[in-house]
Amino acid sequence: MLKQIVNGRILTPQGWLVGGSVVIDGNKIKVVSNIDLHVVDAEIIDAKGCYVVPGGIDMHAHGGGGHDFMEGTEEAFRAAVNAHLKHGTTSIYPTLSSSTVPMIETACKTCEKLMEEKDSPVLGLHIEGPYLNRKQAVAQNPKWIKAPVAAEYEPLLDNYSCIKRWDEAPELPGSVEFVTACRNHDVVSALSCTHATYEAVAAANKAGMSHAAHFYNGMPVVYKEREFKVPGTVESVYALKDMTVEMIADGKHLPPVMLRVVYRVKGVEKTALISDALAYAASDGDVTAEPDVILDDGVCMVADHSSLAGSIATMDTLISTCVKKANIPMADACRMASETPARIMGVLDRKGTIEDGKDADIMMFDDDINLTYVMQMGKEITNNL
Repeated sequence: MLKQIVNGRILTPQGWLVGGSVVIDGNKIKVVSNIDLHVVDAEIIDAKGCYVVPGGIDMHAHGGGGHDFMEGTEEAFRAAVNAHLKHGTTSIYPTLSSSTVPMIETACKTCEKLMEEKDSPVLGLHIEGPYLNRKQAVAQNPKWIKAPVAAEYEPLLDNYSCIKRWDEAPELPGSVEFVTACRNHDVVSALSCTHATYEAVAAANKAGMSHAAHFYNGMPVVYKEREFKVPGTVESVYALKDMTVEMIADGKHLPPVMLRVVYRVKGVEKTALISDALAYAASDGDVTAEPDVILDDGVCMVADHSSLAGSIATMDTLISTCVKKANIPMADACRMASETPARIMGVLDRKGTIEDGKDADIMMFDDDINLTYVMQMGKEITNNL
């Protein structure tokens, strides 16, 4: 059935289109026009003046709706994915924290099953760890953290095509070999939970590491060794112009001024918005925190307040925070939530922008940057218009 979105401000790659329309045929965008085409027999969706923007792509989310992707079950995956879907995440890369090989294999099997379903919002699996710096991964299980082990990761990369991204700390022994293996399998490798200096970051980048997870979080800025300053991981990533970054735009993991700094320095095309959400996100307050985690002031913390443990953000929160608190233009905030992650993850040919022939993944926001509508692959998920 044809659908036609009218009376909205449509974000296209060329900029805002006011007064045009988007025609959807099944699960695809058929045409984006600068006029109302009056398509015969099309269901009219009145945007009522709202912003009409591409659906959000969350390339780093650990869970939601009371479930963590580490559970590995189909029930957990579906609950978390659907919880985020209602908040504008029309495509998602379920994320595992540091896990054992059997846990990863279980999650891979579940992920591949969901990916095979028609119009699935699940685009692949993201593994964060276990190859991390234990001192920087305070919210992850320390008993599973280690340096890269080829006998572990090579069979996983060989056997499971659902693995699309894998994060590790580039200062660990065997890092270059791990990054090379990821590159050879077309898996995005990213630095995470690291204390790497410029030499380690540059070596990993040369081998193929192209991205930095939750930028500024879980990594050092410039510091002193005796009388000399040492470039931290943050400065190293800034210095490597081709490296992309992601930021947890909840206003807590990074204060709004720092969100704006990253946006200005790295730019829209190299900065993605992520939730890094835990199971408590999009759960309507029905989930009780684990003993070693507390929920306070809109964020998850380890119980002794020594570190943040993750976020409870959703896609609509990320965009609203950028626009209303960090003074980032709406168009740029939406591009960082959709177009940039699509480019980083290699799916820009079908996701990330509102263009003819692309998947019909769409969000709408009112003037106060409240989410009012979500469409995923042509299906209406929410309609508060």
